[in-house]
Amino acid sequence: MRVLIKPRPLQGELASITAKAAAHRQLICAALSDKPTFISPAPSGDDIAATADCLNRLGASLSAHEGGLLVRPLNQAADHPLLDCRESGTTLRFLLPLAAVLTKKAAFRGTGRLPIRPVAELISSMAEHGVHFHADSLPFSISGQLRGGVYRLPGHISSQYVSGLLCALPLANEDSEIHLSTPLQAPGYVQMTLDTLKSFAIKVRQKGNSFYVMGRQKYLSPGRITLEGDWSNAACFLASGALAGPVRLTGLSLTSLQPDKGILTLLTAFGAKVERQKDAIMVSRDRLNGQEIDVASTPDLVPILAVLGALAKGRTVLKNAACLRYKESDRLQSMAALLSCLGARVTEGKDALIIEGQEQLNGGEISEYGDHRLVMAAALAACACRHDVIIRGAEAINKSYPAFFADYRSLGGYAANI
Repeated sequence: MRVLIKPRPLQGELASITAKAAAHRQLICAALSDKPTFISPAPSGDDIAATADCLNRLGASLSAHEGGLLVRPLNQAADHPLLDCRESGTTLRFLLPLAAVLTKKAAFRGTGRLPIRPVAELISSMAEHGVHFHADSLPFSISGQLRGGVYRLPGHISSQYVSGLLCALPLANEDSEIHLSTPLQAPGYVQMTLDTLKSFAIKVRQKGNSFYVMGRQKYLSPGRITLEGDWSNAACFLASGALAGPVRLTGLSLTSLQPDKGILTLLTAFGAKVERQKDAIMVSRDRLNGQEIDVASTPDLVPILAVLGALAKGRTVLKNAACLRYKESDRLQSMAALLSCLGARVTEGKDALIIEGQEQLNGGEISEYGDHRLVMAAALAACACRHDVIIRGAEAINKSYPAFFADYRSLGGYAANI
């Protein structure tokens, strides 16, 4: 799908979509619970669909119900399920230990770049605790059953290793300990997992870089769950307010544990006007100045921050971003290429982007590299281009935000399929 975007400022009000990171965790915990759970509003996107489909294949039942999802938990895990994770790294890293503790055999597959995204350390750790892997990378089958015990693995590669184990190990027959040899990458996401587990009556004790999990625990459903708004996907429209605005987003919690809530602090640092209202966030334009930002804890914000840097006065440096090379695209390389194509001055470093800002970009035709975050970044950049922007492969947006272009148009943007 090719989408044509004409340069227009975005202004107005928009309701945020449901948080993808929260939805993955809530769906998984609900599927393990003692009774049905109603989750609303209904989450959307290909990644959530992958998790829902895998949970159904494991033996749970997830179905649309009154504007949300009704999750009926599994009573007995399916025998040798085939779990298609599509392109979702979250689905793979959460459900790999979960399937291993629930079943004695399962098969996994994935598409796109998922087979080359990091999972080796999690596989190695699981192999030391009773699970046999029949191949080193997707697609593969597993056999055996995950045992509790002492797990040692790095924390800097993916926080999802820890979150996946934290969801599975309460169901093991033995108590467990998880010890991290390096600090967590994006620790806020593990805190989200711990908070979700607590809401389902699962107890985990954390001490520094270690986690202690009792075995033979039971997930107890809270009955009804309301999903919060998604800060990661809201970041694009909040940033558009900094380029023109004002843009007002509703449905975002200021007490959220989502790391990408940090977009508010970063927009303020760039120089945008940010108003925290009772039930909304409003961002307005002001003079933007380049920033040096450590993005280790908020890597998903890098495409949006890079666009802001390209349109800010002076230099912007986005550093400690090596993990971006293993996302849906190599985001350091692909984001540098995208901005360069639009006329920005950007240098790709080993673990950083260095951007020299300017008042306006040119426009042009770009590829999204199969990456939903780059689709959003290109659409944001188009607001400040001299000429039209054409995005090839724009269907990648369906991974996390199927309604993105409809919402873009609702704020006055021009986006048309060609």
